[in-house]
Amino acid sequence: MAELIRESFASVEAKADELSQYFYGVLFSVSPDARALFPINMATQRNRLLRALVYVVQMVDRPDELTTFLCQLGRDHRKFDVLGRHYDAVGVALIAALKRFLKDDWTPELEDAWVTAYGIIAKSMREAAGKEVGPAWWKATVVEHRRAARDVAVIKVRTEQPLPYRAGGYVSVEVPQRPRMWRYFSPANAPHDDGTMEFHVHAVRGGWVSRAIVHHTRVGDVWRLGPSLGALSVHHTESRPLLMIGGGTGVAPLLAILDEMSRWKHNPPVHLFFGGRKPEDLYALDDLRGLAVMCPWLTVTPVTEEGTIAGGDRGTLSAAVAQRGGWKDRDVFVAGSPSMIRATIAKLLAGGTDLARIKYDPFTLD
Repeated sequence: MAELIRESFASVEAKADELSQYFYGVLFSVSPDARALFPINMATQRNRLLRALVYVVQMVDRPDELTTFLCQLGRDHRKFDVLGRHYDAVGVALIAALKRFLKDDWTPELEDAWVTAYGIIAKSMREAAGKEVGPAWWKATVVEHRRAARDVAVIKVRTEQPLPYRAGGYVSVEVPQRPRMWRYFSPANAPHDDGTMEFHVHAVRGGWVSRAIVHHTRVGDVWRLGPSLGALSVHHTESRPLLMIGGGTGVAPLLAILDEMSRWKHNPPVHLFFGGRKPEDLYALDDLRGLAVMCPWLTVTPVTEEGTIAGGDRGTLSAAVAQRGGWKDRDVFVAGSPSMIRATIAKLLAGGTDLARIKYDPFTLD
């Protein structure tokens, strides 16, 4: 089944935009009330659907990881007021879109594979949502907004009631400037008793939400936050050395993990590579170097593609990591843009790092 799904998806991936448009056309025809669950502008939403499908397809023969991801997704989707009939409608739309674009390659065997796979997806998400007893979302008030770089803002919010999350995870965020346009961001701090969470946001080109946050957020704005998700976390009983690789604001979840580890008595060695295109993109470098002074177990290496930084490396993050030697004995956390994550993982695998030791989260862009 995994092979059939991968091969068939690969053959239509080049037509992703048309497939997504057709999918949503069928979905809103079959379930008109589902339209209210989505933002007015659907361009970014179509891309998010494709990324989710690609991620699921890649994990289709790794059931434990896939189930964990789908259960998190099911709990997160409660904030949309998703009903059982919406899952059914999505299944109908997905099969209709695949059938249309695969044309003569669509066979009864392939249909059975996709129907079975989607059944597993929907069942996992439904059951996880049904078991969840916590809030579908948390209200958070902006208490600070400052520019850390030209296109980067640091926003601190305070929740009215504690939002349980682990350092290194991410949450979905809805801001008043862009209603119904939820985006994933990682808190840059470990959980604090006062309910504050800090987000680092880069205004990406064409990013409806990220640009609104960076340029138009005001103290007093009220955000909505979804439940915690993600695969990046460290337990205080773990002793294996860590390699952390963060590109731009992708360093935020790694900062949260380091914040938590700094409170422990004993830690394994941690080597963090923090990269950006230019020196000014390394907006958190001073904080990281300050932390490294207090924490002898932490080594920080800045990396820039243009310009130089004292004590830093020149080039892409993936190349800098590979040039520094073998990392076979380390668990690896990678956070940044999808292209950076892919390039870095490829270099690590070529250097002999076991894929099972590499952790990353798929949703990192606006």
